[in-house]
Amino acid sequence: MMAKKHNRKNNPQATMALSEHFREFRSRLIKAGIATIICAVAGFFLYQPFMEAISAPVYAINIESGRTAALNYATATSPFDQLVRVSLYIGLVIASPVWIYQLWAFITPALYRKEKLYTLSFVFTAIPMFLLGTALAWWVLPTAVETLTMFSPDGATNFFTADVYVGFVVKFLLVFGLSFVLPVVLVGLNFIGLIRGKTILKSWRWVVVVVGLLAAIAAPGNDIMSMLYLMLPLLFFFFVAIGISMLNDKRRDRRNAKLAEGLAHDQLSRATSAEELERLGRENL
Repeated sequence: MMAKKHNRKNNPQATMALSEHFREFRSRLIKAGIATIICAVAGFFLYQPFMEAISAPVYAINIESGRTAALNYATATSPFDQLVRVSLYIGLVIASPVWIYQLWAFITPALYRKEKLYTLSFVFTAIPMFLLGTALAWWVLPTAVETLTMFSPDGATNFFTADVYVGFVVKFLLVFGLSFVLPVVLVGLNFIGLIRGKTILKSWRWVVVVVGLLAAIAAPGNDIMSMLYLMLPLLFFFFVAIGISMLNDKRRDRRNAKLAEGLAHDQLSRATSAEELERLGRENL
């Protein structure tokens, strides 16, 4: 009943009272929270394997570098606090399809059909890209830990505070995951008309610098090939996003040019002739 009441046919402006917006937001938030709590219970059972996996690079320092390294719990309650936090982290990741859908369902009533298709395609593209980025970060985590601790003085020991180390791992995974989502965001901003492909292209130098820094942290200092292996996927997706945005800009410019000529709406889908393309090219010079 709610969907019929607020759809575009019965409610062209997609208007809702402020109280209805709050009720809708509360309903979506509760559903996302319940899913996260349920998945956090599963995270409780995954806590031990997760901690063993992220602790392995720390204890590998003892063997590979001949230094003493270990995770340290500062207080008696620290292990339990960490168990709760890590379980929630894992629960958020497992429940991500649910709360992402709830966010999408909250936003889409105000969108037109074409805009809904855009947002849905971006959501389903962003999720695998984020997972790909986090998988890459998980793969290079041991190298990153080794690289960041190699600056310890001779004879020094590395005692990592457990909660600080877990926070570092989570942020490390997020940085790589969001780096892979960034090209999707740029394409989305371009499709809704907020940024042009040429504007994105102007920032390519800064992107190369940031990607190079991330790769330098994750790869050993003298291993140039490993650094390149990490840089290439990030740069590839960034320039693919630029290419898609520039193609979309050309399509939009042709459409706007036809509108300026007073063509009817049903004529806009007609293919642009070679003569029209040539004329548009001369006008843009």
